Amino acid sequence: MADNTGGARADVELRLPAEGAYATIVRTTAAGLAARLDFTIDDIEDLRIAIGEASALAIGEADPGTDLVACFWFGRGSMTIELDAEAVDDPPLDPESFAWQVLDTMAQDASAGSEGGRFRVRFTVTSTVAAGMTGAEL
Repeated sequence: MADNTGGARADVELRLPAEGAYATIVRTTAAGLAARLDFTIDDIEDLRIAIGEASALAIGEADPGTDLVACFWFGRGSMTIELDAEAVDDPPLDPESFAWQVLDTMAQDASAGSEGGRFRVRFTVTSTVAAGMTGAEL
C-alpha cells in the first residue's frame, strides 16, 4: 500500500479533546472526507468502524485533559489516517484488544504504539472502486 503522507503536512487536521464524546466528530469527518474521495457507501461504513476503533485506542491511552489530533492524508482512492494523543507514560499497545483486532482487520498498514510521550494509531483505507474490485470479488 502506498504511503499517502509524502509531505509533513496533512491534507486535513482536526484537533479536539481526547474524550469519548468527541469520537463521533472524528468518525463523521472521516466519512465526509471519504465521500469526497468517491468511496462507496460500504467503504465509508467500514471506515466508520475502523475510525471508531482507532479512536477508542487513542482516547483510551490519552492523558486526561489532553487533545486528540486526527490527521488525514489523501491518495488516489485511499486515505491514510493518524490519531495522536499525549500519553506521558508511553503505554504499550495490547495486540489482543478487541479494538486493535477490528482495526487491523478493516484497514491496511495499521500500526499503533507509544513513543516520546505520544500514543499514535495509523492506518490506510482504500476504496474498493480504486482497488478495481468488482461485485463478484466483494
